[in-house]
Amino acid sequence: MSFYEKYVTVRDLPFGDIFANVKRNDVYKVLQKDTLNEMDLLVLLSPSAEECLEEMAQKAHRLTIQHFGKVMQLYAPLYISDYCVNQCKYCSFSVENPTVRTKLTMDQIEEEAQAILNMGIKHVIILTGESRVHSPVGYLCDSVERLKKYFASLSIEVQPLKTEEYRELVKRGVDGLTVYQEVYNEEIYKEIHVKGPKRDYKFRLDAPERGCQAGMQSVNIGALLGMDDWRKEVFFTGLHAYYLQQKYLETSISISFPRLRPHLGSFQPKVDVTDKNLVQAMLAIRLFLPRAGITLSTRETKELRDHLIPLGVTKMSAASSTVVGGYANKTTTNSQFEISDERSVDEVKAALKRLGYQPVVKDWQILTV
Repeated sequence: MSFYEKYVTVRDLPFGDIFANVKRNDVYKVLQKDTLNEMDLLVLLSPSAEECLEEMAQKAHRLTIQHFGKVMQLYAPLYISDYCVNQCKYCSFSVENPTVRTKLTMDQIEEEAQAILNMGIKHVIILTGESRVHSPVGYLCDSVERLKKYFASLSIEVQPLKTEEYRELVKRGVDGLTVYQEVYNEEIYKEIHVKGPKRDYKFRLDAPERGCQAGMQSVNIGALLGMDDWRKEVFFTGLHAYYLQQKYLETSISISFPRLRPHLGSFQPKVDVTDKNLVQAMLAIRLFLPRAGITLSTRETKELRDHLIPLGVTKMSAASSTVVGGYANKTTTNSQFEISDERSVDEVKAALKRLGYQPVVKDWQILTV
């Protein structure tokens, strides 16, 4: 069984009627429960729950402190290639965009590693465009071999791979995997992924599970908010995370809430996801999944990120570059998307400390043989 079977059973729920029938008292009843089910998650995502955000925030904060303490894991994304074979309407890396592409050599990757290490970051996520031609598993393995002597933890966000390929990367030193489904609505998914292997909805949907099966210590999922009704997309994301959490007890499951950001191209979000919507989404997921991690990237402004910290966030990027070679050489290639929080690592640490949180740059170490 894969999550797709579960998705099929809920994708045609009468979401409009369900949300319209939720009353404020229904939200309060859910807030009194210790364990929530999928219908409770819908209640917390409803328009009526917007009137109860303060109560939701208080409980979300308590649950986060209970399960994670007042610590915040910091990480940095490391883009090593922006070659891509997919045509996706919303992404700067899309194959039809006329831009100069870059792929780092092993020596250049080490230069980037040293620059990131000098910033004080020891957890890194390796990113590439989706191209087995330009970023094959062998290239990823070689990159990991170079990087693992610099960092305590290495995650990847690359094209979906087979289980045995993930297993090989785990053997080399990768301990985390991020795969965004982009949009769970299957019809919209086919519409925005025009051509390329990314059009295979189910292969991407099952990638997080293959990562779990391969022995990844952590797996992070999410929907790119703005593609469809955010309430439905967050609901599907929550169910996906719950499915993985229940089936793979040894894997730490986390969720991101990326919103569409400006990029190279003219694609505009179909749905405006406001700051208030984002807050409600995060709170609903924290209450539904008290043990799940919540990751917050520099897509969001520094002011919003600081306000979101107490609401359930457990991991944040800092001083991010979304450009290949963007740390050591400050190259001028196109970024995958624009960042909003441009603070240094030290500035992010200072902000966390002012809020009473302990920034953590290392909480485990890659095991090498």
